[in-house]
This record gives sequence, C-alpha cells and structure tokens, in this order.
Amino acid sequence: MTGLFISLEGIDGSGKSTQARRLADALRAEGRNVVLTREPGGSPGAEDIRALVLQGDPDRWSPETELLLFTAARRDHLERTIRPSLDRGAVVICDRFADSTRVYQGITRGDLRATVDALHDLMIGRDPDVTLLIDIAPETGLARAKSRQTAEERFEDMGLAMQHRMRAAFLDLAAEFPARMCVIDGDTDPDTLAARIRAALGDRLR
Repeated sequence: MTGLFISLEGIDGSGKSTQARRLADALRAEGRNVVLTREPGGSPGAEDIRALVLQGDPDRWSPETELLLFTAARRDHLERTIRPSLDRGAVVICDRFADSTRVYQGITRGDLRATVDALHDLMIGRDPDVTLLIDIAPETGLARAKSRQTAEERFEDMGLAMQHRMRAAFLDLAAEFPARMCVIDGDTDPDTLAARIRAALGDRLR
C-alpha cells in the first residue's frame, strides 16, 4: 500500500497548523488512517533539534548551520515517521516540509538554494504528493504569529520585511512546481479556508 503525503506551507501566522489539524480531524471522521506531524519535529530526535532552531536570538545560527540542522531533523522525521506511515497506506499531513527550507534557508537567509537542493536530493529524496500553500498578507501573518507569545519566535523576530521576502519566495516556488503546489487564499475565516483546502485536494483523496 502507498499512502498520500500532504504538506501545508506558508509564512508565519498563515494558519497552517490550525488547518492541518482540521484536515486531519475531517479525514479521520471519514474513517481514514491519518498521521498528523510537523517540521521541524515529528520524531523524537527531530523534536530535540526543533528547540535548537526555533528558540533564541535571530542570529544564533548561520544560514549554513541552520540548513544542516533542518536537514538532520528532516532525515530523522522521514525515517521514523513519514516513510513508515506511507508504507502502511496512511495519509500523512505535515505542517511544513522541504519547501520551508528552500525558502527560509535557501532564499531569505542567504543564496543557498543550490545547496538546499543538493542536500535534499542526497539525504531526503522526496517531496510531498501535494503541497497546499496558504497565502496571506505578511502584516496579517506576523500580527497573528506574534500574538501567540511563545518561545518559538526566532524567525518572527526577523521582522516584517523578512515576511514579505518569504511570501514572495513561496509564491515563486508555487510557480516552479505547479503540478505539486496549490496556492490557496488564506485571507478569510477558518471555515472557508478549510473548505478551500478540501476542494483543492479534490480527487487526490480518492
């Protein structure tokens, strides 16, 4: 059996985590085998790395070091959670995956896209079957993200200009991978957004 691998992407505060949970709940209610996971994280080792990369001063790590940490976390996540779940036929819903690394470390934190892609090909070797990009105004996303007041605000602390650069980079990725990535207007209420996400998945869930 082969499962379905879905990722949700977007700038900080775009509603990815909320919509990932809603989608997982809806599919489970239909009797589907669903694994809801996240990045960085999703396995014990990757969760340990999550604290290293999402907490602390914005300049705590260089872009190159960040890239290595994220790749290490993703490899562990793939080995221990994603691949076994897909092999048993589950629908895997992941809050962020490699597209976030392509944006955060590959574009907005330095000109590292070629290095990101090389490491991805060498150590990860696959992308989601479908990626839902929730697109919102950076001002809205940053306000939402900062209102959460958590310890994991290292990237939010890089400011509004960085959020604008990340949004543009995500939209560029969607244009680069149109067969896999679907852009969804996220400037709406959660119920409408959930309906848009389900409509975008369409026949992929059949």
